Amino acid sequence: MRPVVRLGTWFVVILVLLVAGAIVFVALYDWNRARPWIGERISAVIKRPFAIRGDLSVDWRRVEREDGTKGWIPWPHVTARELAVGQPDWKTTGEMAEVDEVAFAVSPWPLLKRTVKVPHVRVSGADVDLQRLSDGRNNWTFELDPSDDGPGWTMDLGSISLDRAHIVLDDAIERAKIDIELEPLGAPMSFEQILDEQKNEERAESAKAIGEAGAKRFRDDAAKQQTRRERDAVRGYEFAWRASGSFRGMPFTGRGRSGGLLAIRAPDDPFPIQARLQVGTTRIAFVGTLTDPAELAALDLRLWLSGKSMADLFPLTGVALPETPPFATEGHLTATLREKGSLYEYEDFTGRVGNSDLSGSATYIDREPRPLLVGALTSDLLQFSDLGPLVGADDGSDGGKAAPAPPAGKVLPVEAFETDRWSVMDADVDFAGKRVVQTKDLPVDDVHARILLENGRLQLVPLRFGLAGGRVQSRIALDGNAKPMNGHVDVTLSGLRLKEMFPDFAPMQTSFGEINGSIALGAKGNSIAALLGTATGEVKLLVNDGAISKSLLEMAGLNLANIVITRLFGDKDVAIHCAATHLVAKDGVMESQLFVLDTEDAIINVEGSVDFGEEALALDVRPHTRGLRILSLRSPLYVKGTFASPDVGVKKGPLIARGGGALVLGIFAAPAAALIPLIAPSHGEPDRCGELLEEMQGRARAGKPEAPPKPAVKAK
Repeated sequence: MRPVVRLGTWFVVILVLLVAGAIVFVALYDWNRARPWIGERISAVIKRPFAIRGDLSVDWRRVEREDGTKGWIPWPHVTARELAVGQPDWKTTGEMAEVDEVAFAVSPWPLLKRTVKVPHVRVSGADVDLQRLSDGRNNWTFELDPSDDGPGWTMDLGSISLDRAHIVLDDAIERAKIDIELEPLGAPMSFEQILDEQKNEERAESAKAIGEAGAKRFRDDAAKQQTRRERDAVRGYEFAWRASGSFRGMPFTGRGRSGGLLAIRAPDDPFPIQARLQVGTTRIAFVGTLTDPAELAALDLRLWLSGKSMADLFPLTGVALPETPPFATEGHLTATLREKGSLYEYEDFTGRVGNSDLSGSATYIDREPRPLLVGALTSDLLQFSDLGPLVGADDGSDGGKAAPAPPAGKVLPVEAFETDRWSVMDADVDFAGKRVVQTKDLPVDDVHARILLENGRLQLVPLRFGLAGGRVQSRIALDGNAKPMNGHVDVTLSGLRLKEMFPDFAPMQTSFGEINGSIALGAKGNSIAALLGTATGEVKLLVNDGAISKSLLEMAGLNLANIVITRLFGDKDVAIHCAATHLVAKDGVMESQLFVLDTEDAIINVEGSVDFGEEALALDVRPHTRGLRILSLRSPLYVKGTFASPDVGVKKGPLIARGGGALVLGIFAAPAAALIPLIAPSHGEPDRCGELLEEMQGRARAGKPEAPPKPAVKAK
């Protein structure tokens, strides 16, 4: 045999023996001897203590392929018991994590490229202590230290399964202290099972928030909504969890279920999650999927919310919502989660707020400098009492937040608007309501409002609705950045029919009278009382062909007017041909430029002022006779005192002489001109206010205020 051939033969034999010896060594080696070295190397990489305190073994086995067959090359299957991961330098007590057992298999070929490929890791019996300080430091972020000599090793992890765990979270930033227990279910549950169970429980729980009647309507509304898409491909639920503690200063409890396999490198494999949470007075429940858990890429959930007030959601979500009566909602939430610019869409939701229904869709965009809420909401029936908290009024419910009482001797609401929340986010929301009910006899219909919130400035542009057969159109602007808040309101009233406003008042049912007018006011203040106390602007109103009586004024809650009318006319019904007023306000003091009531008996003139800042009255009420009906009238009156304790009395001196009506028509000719544009078509009936204002204008032009006026209508 030639030397070269002989040398080659020996080389092959030696190589085979080396490989065989390496295999035997790896198979028979006591890997527990390597635990200190492995612990030192991992500790150096993660910059904190790491140790394998229990048994470490390596078992070589062929792995099963996706098609069910086994590969030819055996993989090392590693099992390590009693692992411990220490805390960072700033936390010196306890361990960050202690694990009973970790098992995984390593693909051998990627090791040649300095890549550790682990398709799956099984973790058993984990005890984890998570903490974040107020300065942002946390113990779950590892500062990895790759080797300096050449390229470092990389990790390719496919999925993780966890069979039992105990997790404690102490987060100073979120003010959360939560204890979580995770354990396997007795048997896996399908998505359909979980969804049906969740629907039944949450709709039953809604009765606790909004009452049995409201819950029934809520269930009926929700039944009309269809789940957006089927989720038959969702994996089953394999684990149950429970949690308790506190979150943002509120007591916290929760329970739910989750999948068993957490896919790290499979972004298209949805991970099923389900939860029922109670945070303070708010209940949150959801069932659905989390996609790409490693990056928290997306959520697809059926979401239920209920509680005492939507304002209580602010500490949880950062979405600034107003105080409301108890509420319950159900809808479809999808979210695209990113480090910056996350997008949340709550679609096809239905709900109840107090006795009102609400449905629609909303999108929340996490952007800079402020997040944006965009939505379109509709309501078939909205109770006016449910809107009370929006304007600083107590909702009157036992479970609601009681409004602060006005100071002694005052009656105007003093509850402050929470303008500090307005700068947290921007909003552009359209609202459409078919019917708003204050009482069953006075519905508001066809409501439309566009709510704009931008950089602390709130606008309703427009806010319009139908009322008593007419229309109310307004524009409201409130600047929450100003201290105190600046506000401005423009309102136009057109064609409000008196017989529809007072359906229970028989004398009004034959009336063709309407209310027309405009209000333009600017003010500063953080409550209704403060705004009225600084109001500057004007109010113009015309009312024609109506009637008043003690019972009507009691019905309308106008106690002061009731006292005045009763003193002038007694308890009888009085026909009003026209009521015209032009009030000018400055710094909360509203003065009468023109306030005239044209009745069958007389023209009633009201002069003076109302101070909303002091809630004080200073008015003179003077009747000017029409013919012999003077005998039915009383003497001129004064109105003074406060809103809480008005004082109405008879002025000293005789009644105004016959012909006084002509005098008042002439005196107020100029203010009358400002009201003429408010005269609306009279539907074929005599226009009482038009006749009165034209007569005042005509007498002013003729320079004859002393002539007695003609009656606006003939006495019946």
